[in-house]
Amino acid sequence: MASVNVPLGDRSYAIQIGPRLLPGLGEACSRLKLGHRCAIICDTNVGKRYAKIAYDSLLKDGFEPCLIIVPAGESAKSLKTVQSCYDRLAANRLERKSFIVALGGGVVGDLAGFVAATYLRGIDFVQVPTTLLSQVDSSVGGKTAINHPLGKNMIGAFYQPQRVVCDLNTLQSLPQRELSAGLAEVIKYGPIADMQFLDWLDQNLDALMARDPKALGYAVQRSCEIKAYVVSQDERDVGMRAALNFGHTFGHAIEAGLGFGEWLHGEAVGCGMVMAANLSQRLGLVDKAFVQRLTHLIDRAGLPVVGPKLGADNYLQHMRVDKKAQSGEIRFVLIDPPGKAIVRGAPDTLVADVINHCCAG
Repeated sequence: MASVNVPLGDRSYAIQIGPRLLPGLGEACSRLKLGHRCAIICDTNVGKRYAKIAYDSLLKDGFEPCLIIVPAGESAKSLKTVQSCYDRLAANRLERKSFIVALGGGVVGDLAGFVAATYLRGIDFVQVPTTLLSQVDSSVGGKTAINHPLGKNMIGAFYQPQRVVCDLNTLQSLPQRELSAGLAEVIKYGPIADMQFLDWLDQNLDALMARDPKALGYAVQRSCEIKAYVVSQDERDVGMRAALNFGHTFGHAIEAGLGFGEWLHGEAVGCGMVMAANLSQRLGLVDKAFVQRLTHLIDRAGLPVVGPKLGADNYLQHMRVDKKAQSGEIRFVLIDPPGKAIVRGAPDTLVADVINHCCAG
């Protein structure tokens, strides 16, 4: 088992990475000295496969768990679902010392984290991500949120978990589409922070696609190391943490434009990285070879590299409500040079040209 520390003073916590960690969830929570009453929040898909393992483990170690099942998919990140979670927590008499286990992918992690941040003004929670995307990105760093019809993750809070438990065995049961979606968030760490890691991904992508345990373990660990460092330097996302959103400004516009859930988040981010790389090239920050290399890697990972034809005006409208926007100006995470990210604006006409180019065919 590997462990990555997220150093945030009195809010510091460990990310545990290894096989067969879920059956030991109760023991891990016992070491954290959390309250006895707790709730597991998971969706209908994850509930069928992993809820009993988590429930029994918590019960065995003296906890009093209840199970809250929410709908699967992006639509669950809504105020309606949050309300239903509050109702169940109150009915099961969860108190200030109680805690929540977020068991599932990025949607459940975002939702359950937001519920934990706001129920009784904040109770503890533990992230147990079961998808590649959530293990390498959304479970780490304390961003919790739900969606608004005008934009993704518009209602949320910064609220750190007590522990992140990444059981690598859960990745073996992922549908191939979900695995590919997770690889988008893995790939992004190369262009923004570590080109040697991008080289490693080039060489080991086939092993990752085949779910080789050793390759998956290293990819999760290195991704978490990079994210933990960035979060420790900018917990509240006012500076360098924006680099983690490479591809997300375009990607969120795709998700919102199609209707949340049509494309998986990682699929939209993968295509968004192609667009952001093209915009970086148009601004003279990277060369064509870098764009081609990144596009090829994203394509090999089974991700879309051509955007949906929503119309440039539609893309721009959605991007104006992006959280990085300032005074109505869209701010993009761009690469300058490979291995380093910057945040800056770009003329709408140039952005529209990139959108039209990347949505052709």
